[in-house]
Amino acid sequence: MRLATVLSGLLPVPDGRKGAETSRAVERLMRPPGTARELDPLLVWPAVALLLIGLVMVYSSSIALAEGSRFTGNLPHYFLLRHAVFLAVGVAVGLLSFQFSLRQWQQFAPWLFMLGLVLLAVVLVPGVGREVNGAQRWLSLGPVNLQPSELMKVFVTLYAADYTVRKLPDMGSFRRGFLPMVGVVLTVGCLVLLEPDFGAFVVIAAIAFGVMFLGGINGRLFALLATVAVIGFVLLIWLSPYRRDRIFGFMDPWQDAFGRGYQLSHALIAFGRGEWFGVGLGASVEKLFYLPEAHTDFLLAVIAEELGFVGVLTVVLLFAVLVQRAFSIGREAIHLERYFSGLVAMGIGLWFGVQSFINMGVNMGLLPTKGLTLPLMSFGGSALVANCMALAILLRVDWEVRQMKRGANL
Repeated sequence: MRLATVLSGLLPVPDGRKGAETSRAVERLMRPPGTARELDPLLVWPAVALLLIGLVMVYSSSIALAEGSRFTGNLPHYFLLRHAVFLAVGVAVGLLSFQFSLRQWQQFAPWLFMLGLVLLAVVLVPGVGREVNGAQRWLSLGPVNLQPSELMKVFVTLYAADYTVRKLPDMGSFRRGFLPMVGVVLTVGCLVLLEPDFGAFVVIAAIAFGVMFLGGINGRLFALLATVAVIGFVLLIWLSPYRRDRIFGFMDPWQDAFGRGYQLSHALIAFGRGEWFGVGLGASVEKLFYLPEAHTDFLLAVIAEELGFVGVLTVVLLFAVLVQRAFSIGREAIHLERYFSGLVAMGIGLWFGVQSFINMGVNMGLLPTKGLTLPLMSFGGSALVANCMALAILLRVDWEVRQMKRGANL
């Protein structure tokens, strides 16, 4: 009230309609930054919808597993409660992340990247990192586990954007612009592949090199990089027996439906049972201990079975709108010469787009089985917090772009 009185005193005191306009002007001046009116609804509502649909479907897909496991205390709501807590923490982290300007995030970027490298190294220390199903990807923090590779996706997005902005004059140079980032990605890749987490490495590499491509890297260098990357991924698959088995299982899951093709065959059965409108929410059969990882990697298959083609199409369209808005916001930021902000927004769009595409492709049998969750939806604390953090940074880019268009000096 005191600020409103001061502002009113500084403005002329007209009467009638002009007085009402003055009151509205004072109200606008007093409106706190970052309110819903100053954010893109086509960005906010698809994200909220995906988070809420994910909450419902995680509960639906995990009831049988929670009831039948001594680890969960046979509590049917076990995964729902944990996912709700993770979502609340993610929203809190997102609100905190939104408070920092993109200028500050750019200053933090190298240090956050170094923190990510340290965490990836620490998780590999025997006795420190937690091993589950042959993979050592988690740090135990009491009742929860931290997965550094999920946080690294945020840190790589920020670092790649900062690197590209700093190296803009050298983007055409192999030695000064291209080679250092290749070394950085290979360092991260070595640490991630030792866990092993091939899916996370694919997403991180796509973010880093995608941001460099959008930042104007030499076309020939990018073509060379793409060729080398394809050859490298083929070698990584061919030299690893379990990855090779996944490829063979993907090519014909019915040949060994009870072995290497088990997950994919049951995912396809779930899609087939769903038809157009699904069998009904909560009525999935595949989640009853037939489809492994139904609440994480294969959540979309349960959505397909319970909500049908319509449910899957809704999820696909929500992700499409989210990714499109991320790139649109990025273009607007670059148009206003906020290059770091623009590349960060596009990097986040790349992240959500690539990871959701891979997860959906795996669930539908279009891509080999890969341990990647569906962003914003699948169960997993580290992934959900990292996703919310990225969304908050994207919303901050959008907010700053809108403020600049209004003439605010950020």
